[in-house]
Amino acid sequence: MTALPHLDHKPLPASPAFGLTEWFRPGDHDRVHACLDHMAAMGVSWLRTHLSWADYHAEGGQDWYDWLLPTLAARVEVLPCIHYTPPSLSVTGTASGPPRRPRDLADFVDHVLTRHGRHFPRIELWNEPNNLLDWDWRVDRDWSIFCEMIGAAAWWAEKRGWPVVLGGPCPFDMAWLELMGERGILGTVSAVGLHGFPGTWDSEAGVWGGWEAHVGQLRTLLDRYRPDAQIWITEAGYSTWRHDQREQARRFLDALDAPADRLYWYALQDLPAETAIQEGRGFDIRHYHMGVLDTRGRDKLLARLLRRGGVEAVRRKIATTREAGAVSQRAAAPVLITGGAGFIGANLADALLAKGEEVLLFDNLSRPGVASNVDWLRARHGDRVTLHAADIRDLDALGDAAGDAASVFHLAAQVAVTESLVAPVEDFAINAGGTLHLLEALRARPVPPPLVFASTNKVYGHLGDVATELTPAGHLPADPGLRRFGIGEDRPLDLATPYGCSKGAADQYVLDYAASFGLKTAVLRMSCIYGPRQFGTEDQGWVAHFLIRALKGEAITLFGDGFQVRDVLHVHDAVAAYLAVRGNIDRLAGRAFNLGGGPANAVSLTTVLDAIRRLTGRPVTLDHDRPRTGDQLWFVADTRRLEAETGWQRRIDWAAGLKHLHDWLVAEGIAGTDATAPADWSLTA
Repeated sequence: MTALPHLDHKPLPASPAFGLTEWFRPGDHDRVHACLDHMAAMGVSWLRTHLSWADYHAEGGQDWYDWLLPTLAARVEVLPCIHYTPPSLSVTGTASGPPRRPRDLADFVDHVLTRHGRHFPRIELWNEPNNLLDWDWRVDRDWSIFCEMIGAAAWWAEKRGWPVVLGGPCPFDMAWLELMGERGILGTVSAVGLHGFPGTWDSEAGVWGGWEAHVGQLRTLLDRYRPDAQIWITEAGYSTWRHDQREQARRFLDALDAPADRLYWYALQDLPAETAIQEGRGFDIRHYHMGVLDTRGRDKLLARLLRRGGVEAVRRKIATTREAGAVSQRAAAPVLITGGAGFIGANLADALLAKGEEVLLFDNLSRPGVASNVDWLRARHGDRVTLHAADIRDLDALGDAAGDAASVFHLAAQVAVTESLVAPVEDFAINAGGTLHLLEALRARPVPPPLVFASTNKVYGHLGDVATELTPAGHLPADPGLRRFGIGEDRPLDLATPYGCSKGAADQYVLDYAASFGLKTAVLRMSCIYGPRQFGTEDQGWVAHFLIRALKGEAITLFGDGFQVRDVLHVHDAVAAYLAVRGNIDRLAGRAFNLGGGPANAVSLTTVLDAIRRLTGRPVTLDHDRPRTGDQLWFVADTRRLEAETGWQRRIDWAAGLKHLHDWLVAEGIAGTDATAPADWSLTA
């Protein structure tokens, strides 16, 4: 083996820098590119990934690493973790077995450095060697084979100019590390890996003493054997299998603030359910939820905050969100709004706070733009508004939030029919399961607080039995009564699409908990709500979506002919309805009410588009696509029952409301326009 001059490398990024650990399998070409894009957007400085000795010697393995390593190195500093014995060289015939000739690893490392060394500044040798799935110590009980193998490989790599990181034991094991010192291994490496998964695999009531304690123990040991060696946290992570995404973000900060020289957080993306892990497919659910992205590449809270403002954004959000299990110190019990950072929730919170009430927002911040709603509320109302950043499926957090609520508005939901067709199980868990768990949390209270639930007009189904005719005003029902008053609450439920089913199930649970358990609950079945603080998407919030696209000069896709009719309702009117129902909950418990603009505020999509053209003063580019599953040609809510029982009335005409939303979008610069509208204005009927 001949020494190869090592390339110069750029200095390490300034603090706070962090890395990610992510494994790639041969053939993951598209996923590699996607992951690199995600890492760049989140400010990831380093990537630790495995360079499998076993895969390298399998068919196509060398070609895979010939592609992978330069592809990664072009975007991020790479730490290859070399491990897994080729089964043909293993004494057990498995990738975890020791090689028959321990120094074969040094030969492989020499080959890797010669062929690929220009793509990385250092290497790691082995992963979690005290884990039977990575190193079968049952056939190497005194660790002599391991030490011979690692010692030779580390000596040669460092001689050639590549510093070596010793793979970290998991669980943390000082006795094993002491043995590595006695055997001379610590003297051959430049850094020692440390793994920790407190709250996931490492019990804080048992083996886990905290990052500071374990780093301190390892530092004391290294001072005896290799004082100049660094300590790297090469794997730390937290599984969100219980949907506690805030806790993942908090644990990330704990690891980042540990007195170690580097952190590699595990992992970037959740594993698909069909993926086989070392223990076997589906063996331990915790393995499948370690990512900061879910299986479909959607951000969890930590990733969302990192994209928004890096580590400092994570610090700010964790510092200003309520801890799970925290006891309220306020003089007055707060109003709990699940989904409170969303469009309707933020407007409802603002109204409640203006009335002098305390508000607790329970929201996972998953919708684009909703974090700015929290900032807006805090700017207006200070610490009288509290954010509990958590998912409705996080039962511990939900129970804590419900534990001291004076009243509850339940708006948290998966809100798109399209998304429910892609992920119906998730849709059910959020909409139906989340609602049931909230009801149970309230039922556990000695005196359950009242709850008003945000249901949907989709519980009435496609309305396929309603004969319609196409008129200049859009699709209208042939029945004069329906055309005059709209759909009433006496219409039988006709649950269609997974979204309609999950919301319908939640709707019925809310009503039944009034009948079966005496809870003061009521339901509002909403039509199309629009207004300021709405960041509409193609799947939900179509009025705002149309305006935002038009203001940006971007094309709008119409699904169907565009003559679908909806009774739109300004959010200020919707908020008034929620407050009216809560104010009369003693009389209204166990009942459902339609909430919409009614026949006088019913407009077709094309009518709204014409108004948008006039507001923006520019043409609107349209693309056309086929109708979407579950879309109704016409829906107008009959709101007479709500009006009669509460005195509520719609006050804002749709055209005035649309201009109100337009001016807000312009003032906020959300649509990339100049802020020509006043920053503070009111809307009159």
